[in-house]
Amino acid sequence: MHDQPSVSELVQAVKNFIDETAAPNLEGHAAFHARVASNALATVLRDLEQRPARETEEAARLIALLSAPEDSELETLNRNLSEQIQAGTLTAETPGLLAHLKATTIAQVEIDQPRYSGLKTAKT
Repeated sequence: MHDQPSVSELVQAVKNFIDETAAPNLEGHAAFHARVASNALATVLRDLEQRPARETEEAARLIALLSAPEDSELETLNRNLSEQIQAGTLTAETPGLLAHLKATTIAQVEIDQPRYSGLKTAKT
């Protein structure tokens, strides 16, 4: 049986082509755009690798915070969270809210900008 490449493998192959073949032969704006494309593909790879676990962790925090059913969808949980914050039902004083918001933000920054200078400090 022939297995086709995974999405991650396909994205990595394109990134490798840009980094190893195309970019070294480019100058000026084209070289800059090649670096932008490579960085975008690196973000996609991190997202493919990290998002499933991060969303599972986020859902677990929200289920606990909102006392929601275990089978709640993440989108529904986030909508409920937003509505409760907007209504004033959840505030900065609500146990677990700020920790959840911080953890969710850090998880997204680790995907989008893993070399962000403040990330190490934010994680402490």
